[in-house]
Amino acid sequence: MPMIDFRTDPSRYRHWRLAVDGAVATLTMDVDPAAGLYPGTELKLNSYDLGVDIELADAVQRLRFEHPEVHAVVIRSGKDNVFCAGANIGALAKSAHGDKVNFCKFTNETRLAIEDASANSGQRYLAAVSGTAAGGGYELALACDHIALIDDRRSSVSLPEVPLLAVLPGTGGLTRLTDKRKVRRDRADLFCTTEEGTRGRRAVDWRLVDEVAPPSVWEERIAVRAAALAATSDQPADAAGIALTPLERDIAGNTIVYPHLRVALHRPGRRAEIAIRVPEHGNEPAADDAGAAFWPLALARALDDAILHLRANEPEIGIIVFRSEGDERTVLAADALLAAPEAGWFLREVRLYWKRVLKRIDMTSRSLFALIEPGSCFAGFLAELVFAADRALMFAGKRGGDNRAEARLVLSELSFGALPMGNGLSRLATRFLGEPDSLERAQKSIGQPLLAEDAAAMGVVTASYDEIDWDEEVRLALEERASFSPDALTGLEANLRFAGPETMETKIFARLTAWQNWIFQRPNAVGDAGALKSYGTGKRPDFDTRRV
Repeated sequence: MPMIDFRTDPSRYRHWRLAVDGAVATLTMDVDPAAGLYPGTELKLNSYDLGVDIELADAVQRLRFEHPEVHAVVIRSGKDNVFCAGANIGALAKSAHGDKVNFCKFTNETRLAIEDASANSGQRYLAAVSGTAAGGGYELALACDHIALIDDRRSSVSLPEVPLLAVLPGTGGLTRLTDKRKVRRDRADLFCTTEEGTRGRRAVDWRLVDEVAPPSVWEERIAVRAAALAATSDQPADAAGIALTPLERDIAGNTIVYPHLRVALHRPGRRAEIAIRVPEHGNEPAADDAGAAFWPLALARALDDAILHLRANEPEIGIIVFRSEGDERTVLAADALLAAPEAGWFLREVRLYWKRVLKRIDMTSRSLFALIEPGSCFAGFLAELVFAADRALMFAGKRGGDNRAEARLVLSELSFGALPMGNGLSRLATRFLGEPDSLERAQKSIGQPLLAEDAAAMGVVTASYDEIDWDEEVRLALEERASFSPDALTGLEANLRFAGPETMETKIFARLTAWQNWIFQRPNAVGDAGALKSYGTGKRPDFDTRRV
């Protein structure tokens, strides 16, 4: 399979159309059946693969940055009698197990980005469901604030994965039914084991949709509902967006270079080193003038793309090592802008984007290490990479012959709630879940440069080593990690990273890890006589009936 590229823009969309009319935008799903990622698959009935969702994720992102004047977004179908048939079964049947899991994970992250835009960016989403919304198609609607269903005796919503495919709704469907829409358990059970789904008044009564409307008033009802949703936005009506220019990236051999970021692949050690480069203080353009070149935004876009590239195209890379270099003053100046209570819509969106990128890192099934060395600039919001790491190691003192500043770590207000994990807590609050005094001590150190000894004593790093021990200790830690079972590490990290309260988001990803990693490998689903391979052939699947 060719390399998967997550970079796109509306001029290259094959599956979506984006139209903006004042405060309301319309995203029309009109999937090109011949433009699937997997050769030989046909994306019939608005079914989708990862390529369709890459475009959707880009559209949601562009609406936030390029069209802040948009206060409501209508998602609808460009095809007759079908809203969306969900994930393409042919693509699922042909894809490797890791591709299935990464597809479900990215699709969930895109749905959560829609919900985040509604909660924090003043862009409310309306699903205008005409035709069948099945499986992932209904899950897309579930991510919206409001679901309207045309009452034409044909259109319906369904989650038919259990009876048809021997799998489960993999993009948060079950969790959003119970936790978000508060569908009663027995009704949800009946709904999810019925192939044909539910339509009309029953769909409203069971809270599967918010309203139904007859065809005679359908378009009028959607327009009125979109206007009502737009009226709830706190976005300024006169906000002018910025263009998300094409992301620069150069891949040569084992190196990937972006502005402000470089990825070096060390294949024998199964690791990728992500080095962040921060501009010199005073040389960076002001946020108001820079647009997409505003370095925190440019860095977030690069880091996001790098993580997605590693997930999709480098499955044997098991460790990600974060390093940084540059001017700490530049980071802290940008951090102050992002943290300011009076920050306008643009700085708010940059901060929210960093929140999403950091969550994507949290959810990446790779071991995460942060190395804080002389010349590093892990300060402010960049310190979150240290707190996201499974282990953070800090160099104590200076290297002989090296005139760079001693390694420092600087905390800011952003590390105490503005950039939460999926569990709703900051990374430091999660780290110090049973140590409230440690969290308070860390908060009192805001703005104070922490050297290695202080950072280790405070518990914000795992360990510190001086020049004598640094190289050997780092080498041993990385080699040991690379020797462990990738499966065991995935389970270990997924359990340890998300201490604390359960949220809809943590439930979705925890259940995805368990359900899809197990069910997608069982012969009942993916075996030669399993449901995914049998679907559409006229043959009934052959199930192993043992429930163990």
